[in-house]
Amino acid sequence: MAQMDYYQVLGVSRTASKEEIRKSFKKIARENHPDAKPDDAAASEIFKQAAEAYDVLGDEDKRKKYDQYGENWKHVPEGGGFPGGGGSPFRSGGPVDIDLRDLFGGGGAVDLQDLFGGMFGGGGGGAGPRSQPQPRRGQDVKTVIMVSLDLAARGGEYDISLSQGGNIQRLTAKIPAGIESGKSIRLAGQGQPGMNGGPAGDVLVTVNVAPHPYFRRERDTLVVEVPVTVSEAVLGAKIDVPTLEEGVVTMSLPPGTASGAKLRLKAKGFRNLKTQAIGDQHVVIKIQPPKEIDDRSKELMEEFATLNSGTPRDGLWT
Repeated sequence: MAQMDYYQVLGVSRTASKEEIRKSFKKIARENHPDAKPDDAAASEIFKQAAEAYDVLGDEDKRKKYDQYGENWKHVPEGGGFPGGGGSPFRSGGPVDIDLRDLFGGGGAVDLQDLFGGMFGGGGGGAGPRSQPQPRRGQDVKTVIMVSLDLAARGGEYDISLSQGGNIQRLTAKIPAGIESGKSIRLAGQGQPGMNGGPAGDVLVTVNVAPHPYFRRERDTLVVEVPVTVSEAVLGAKIDVPTLEEGVVTMSLPPGTASGAKLRLKAKGFRNLKTQAIGDQHVVIKIQPPKEIDDRSKELMEEFATLNSGTPRDGLWT
């Protein structure tokens, strides 16, 4: 399968600024979000790819690794390179740089006792009697998935495809409601098969949560910013507010609400995995004045300013 070029996915250049990357992702996410196109598989795939690309390019450290190592950036340890001086941990380190995986096949552990017989035993140069092979547990397999904020909030199932030994293994991970980005799920016994009758390893799934076009998470609280007009803020109004579970709901905006004020929707946030309590949703009010107004509106605003000559700054700095 061809690897994605994250810059092409977001339609930005490799010199794009963080703000340009953010704006491009928001545009793609709005147009292809499952809420906007619930039955469009192509749009869903575009959204997933854009979210994965933004997760990397929107993070300064991840972007540096991606720019340097390309598709292999995830496998680079902290600090870059490999333990022990920058080379592969499987290199012999002698005068001839030999990779044991090249000689004996990739991935599996090499048992020097099995290869060289009694050379490493205590009985001289001859090969002594071989001991009974001991059961060995299979290796764990690690993978990373990207889920939507909706799935992280509600919980559900996520299908995973892994390539193991040339075969495609299809698994289903159960995503618990309220999972946070960076947390891992263990699929017991689904990893590499054991040797000599040993148990299979596990699959360790790291869950990353894709950014949402307008929601964000703060611990167990769901936050959304809602723009309102000047007249709505001054006079009060009924406003439409999006939620994750119930779609759009109607809230009462009290008269005289200031920009930045928070209204609360109880128990419409994220479930806490430890306590199982559900957090709230905060609705942050943003007063959005019109960029242009007609002559009559301007006249009325000037009259309003005359009738209300005071400002919120009066006496603030004294």
